[in-house]
Amino acid sequence: MGAKIKIGIIICDRYRRCAGGKCFRSLRNREGAFNRYKEMEIEAVGYTTCDGCPGGNIEYAVDEMTRNGARVIHLATGLIVGYPPCPYITYFHDFIEKKYGIEVVYGTHPIPQKYLTMHEKLGTWNEPEWKEIIQPTLVDEEIRLSYD
Repeated sequence: MGAKIKIGIIICDRYRRCAGGKCFRSLRNREGAFNRYKEMEIEAVGYTTCDGCPGGNIEYAVDEMTRNGARVIHLATGLIVGYPPCPYITYFHDFIEKKYGIEVVYGTHPIPQKYLTMHEKLGTWNEPEWKEIIQPTLVDEEIRLSYD
């Protein structure tokens, strides 16, 4: 294995009481958006919320995470699967990349099947931009069901 990759995770404030179980499980198992680290050692150096719309904590949290060594920021799956999905997610992505010069990844844990089914019914992710956003968290149905 090469050098350790340090990451930060930003979750939606709607889920501020979330203990991170699905995110940390998928990090440990290298599932969902963490599959990209299959052969690497990774360490989470930050986990916090956006602080609610319109994301007042994005700038401050990422500043702290990068000072703790984060080289990749994951915008948690909750920002993608919420009802409605985060209206600021692409702005957060672009802002963090441009301000900090680090990689930003959409998603953490795999999209649970129940969310995929509902968003398909709603047509939430029909736009090409959303197809790209959900791609890192799409996995096979068996794994999606295990995250329901």
